[in-house]
Amino acid sequence: MRKLLFFLFLLWPAPTGPFLGEAEATTTKPVKIIQGPILAHVVRVRDGDSIDVIAHVWPGTQIRVSVRLAGIDAPELRARCGEEKRLAVAARDRLAQLVADGPVYLEQVRGGKYFGRILARVFVDGIDVQNALLKEKLARPYGGKRAGWCDTERMVQG
Repeated sequence: MRKLLFFLFLLWPAPTGPFLGEAEATTTKPVKIIQGPILAHVVRVRDGDSIDVIAHVWPGTQIRVSVRLAGIDAPELRARCGEEKRLAVAARDRLAQLVADGPVYLEQVRGGKYFGRILARVFVDGIDVQNALLKEKLARPYGGKRAGWCDTERMVQG
């Protein structure tokens, strides 16, 4: 909980107006996207589209956070069929290979729909990790209605 509150604190912009004790007060809006890049080191690959990282948010300050790779959907390890399970393991293993030589850089960081997880574009050695998984057909573009992974014809078209 402390880590999450700290990360939310990071999303709040620094004050730009008068400080406490001064005559004026200013109102600031919270930042919705941090463009980055933010240096991070992967500590765990959860599945084909989720990793845990230690992000270096500013000099001498780091936070461990779960990252959902923005813009893609990979098969689930809790598969509904054998083909989905095979693809899920392949996607997870390939993601692990892509980030193994780290560090990674997070860009376009924003809050996720689940409490405590963020969405971000992930890059390593100039490689867009999301695009690599899409090109290798280990993930599909995320958005709209999600199709199952057990129908391989839909997967190839996705």
